[in-house]
Amino acid sequence: MKVKVTTLDSKAAGDITLADEVFAVEPRADIVARVVNWQLAKRRAGTHRVKSRGEIKATGAKMYRQKGTGNARHGPRSVVQFRGGGVVHGPTVRDHGYSLPKKVRKLGLKSALSAKVAEGKVIVVDELKTSGKNAGKTASLKASLAKLGAENALMIGGAELDSNLVKAASNLPFVDVLPQQGINVYDILQEKFDSDLLKGALSLDGTLGTFLGTRSNNTVFCALHRMSNGGQYAIPKGGMGAVADALADAARKAGVDIRTGARV
Repeated sequence: MKVKVTTLDSKAAGDITLADEVFAVEPRADIVARVVNWQLAKRRAGTHRVKSRGEIKATGAKMYRQKGTGNARHGPRSVVQFRGGGVVHGPTVRDHGYSLPKKVRKLGLKSALSAKVAEGKVIVVDELKTSGKNAGKTASLKASLAKLGAENALMIGGAELDSNLVKAASNLPFVDVLPQQGINVYDILQEKFDSDLLKGALSLDGTLGTFLGTRSNNTVFCALHRMSNGGQYAIPKGGMGAVADALADAARKAGVDIRTGARV
């Protein structure tokens, strides 16, 4: 399929043919769900742990004598029914990850990309680089993304990212930049609700061609779900209060019930 190519300055730059076997497959919701669950399981830290009865720092002596007190019969105070006692069958430190066939992962990625193309949320850019006197300037990149309608952006470049682009995007709380090898189903599909008003950007440079795809999302996606991702993403200025206000405002504009995600 042919898709128009544009620049970061929103100027026409020809067109490009995208492979139908990647961008025009029938989306499989079940496969996408499997891949997303696999990704979320692998990123869990698995550091949860509680103390068992044998690890509680307490005497092993009987609480009081067996008879004559009028109370129920008990042994040590470290048993589970008492406050401060051990936990039975509690969580232990472990790896939550599991293996998923490569064919399933590939099909999940193709399904995610094809779904975005089918929704008309794909914009192709010729090059993800900033140059000139404003190279590396956040304001310049913000203005360029605004022209593309991609203020809320997930940009995926080639194997190596342009350092100026990364620098310019580092201060934009709603913009994320990943290398080509970082493309994944979870980031492509992640959204709180559908809204044509709130679009993000996705670019990929490699065998699939260079393209920039938009995605529906809320204005605070990177602040809400990526705080545990190596500390790479920060809460927008104003803290969680600003996040909640932005989310509520976006939901109101999109006509969506923020509690259920359903359109009203």
